[in-house]
Amino acid sequence: MAVTDLTRAGPNLQLSPEHEMIRQAAREFAQKEVAPIASEFDERGAFPVQTIRKMGELGLMGIEVPEKYGGAGLDTLSYVLAMEEISKADAAHGTIMSVNNSLFCYALLCFGTEAQKEKFLRPVASGQAVGAYSLTEPMSGSDAGSMRSRAIRDGEVYVINGRKSWVSSGPVASYVLLFTMTQPEKKHHGVTAFLIEAATPGFSVGKTEPKLGIRASATCEILFEDYRCPLEHRLGEEGEGFKIAMAVLDAGRIGIAAQALGIAEAAYEASLQYAREREAFGQRIGEFQGISFTLADMKTRIEASRLLIYQAALAKTLAKDSNGRFTLEASMAKLFASETATFCADAAVQIHGGMGYSKELPVERYYRDSKITTIYEGTSEIQRMVISRLELGLR
Repeated sequence: MAVTDLTRAGPNLQLSPEHEMIRQAAREFAQKEVAPIASEFDERGAFPVQTIRKMGELGLMGIEVPEKYGGAGLDTLSYVLAMEEISKADAAHGTIMSVNNSLFCYALLCFGTEAQKEKFLRPVASGQAVGAYSLTEPMSGSDAGSMRSRAIRDGEVYVINGRKSWVSSGPVASYVLLFTMTQPEKKHHGVTAFLIEAATPGFSVGKTEPKLGIRASATCEILFEDYRCPLEHRLGEEGEGFKIAMAVLDAGRIGIAAQALGIAEAAYEASLQYAREREAFGQRIGEFQGISFTLADMKTRIEASRLLIYQAALAKTLAKDSNGRFTLEASMAKLFASETATFCADAAVQIHGGMGYSKELPVERYYRDSKITTIYEGTSEIQRMVISRLELGLR
């Protein structure tokens, strides 16, 4: 399907008929298939295999991947619209979708060879397999230059050893995009990227993380013990891993911003409905100024987040044509939307009072799910650092 470019959206930012159709299709699937099971899978902490498979069949797991590689061949705006709707129903499904699209598929599209795209990209983009992204270690988060895992070249293979942590989709992934040290003396300039096959000896899954939120998205440690990775599975050149990781995170931050927007909207809509129905002291609680002003702030932050996300989507689309970056726009969208999600989710619990604290309603799940959006793929503090350094002209 040909999708109208965001640049043609017009001065009022009206979506094209094609984009509206994509959003509606994602919304119908999310509300029919995802929303009814979200609470159960959150409670169990179970990976939603069946719905993820259906999302793959609909093209939601490789939205921006060209059709020749098994994807849907759509644009970034299509991706954020679909992410918003899926995350509005359940943020955990949104996380799985984001990792597949933004972190794994985008990396292969930008930096993979044709052979790598055929082997690794096609099955993940088509939903036949799940991809994962592994940068973090137990003692290395935002400071990638301090990672302790190692890849040592031995002829035509690299021997990899080490422990990685907080790998989203790690327990179920067939393939993992791994970042590890090949030249530790060079710090972050010594990081190299590799495409890992989970079924190969030397790879194992460690502990599964007992998380506060997004509990249906499986997250774990992964362990490497003399894992032998063929040279042809290296992504890019030696020492280019950090550059690849940062470029991929730019795309990932747009996805997380869209996820955060979905959570914020779900929290707002639940609060709006409750404020219209719940009565206290002889009137609906929405008529009290304290509640009404909070709703106004929620709505305003949501719409501001949406504009920042659309701007970032446009910047990514234009960067693709000019071979440029969209770091600033992605970081601003991620920062503001994630903090909007936590604000709206917190406000929703407060508006609902005791019921907001109960698992009988999904509001407490929105509250738990929202927090991670300010942490993963770059904390709010990292986003502020990125934005300020770019504006100050620092590198």
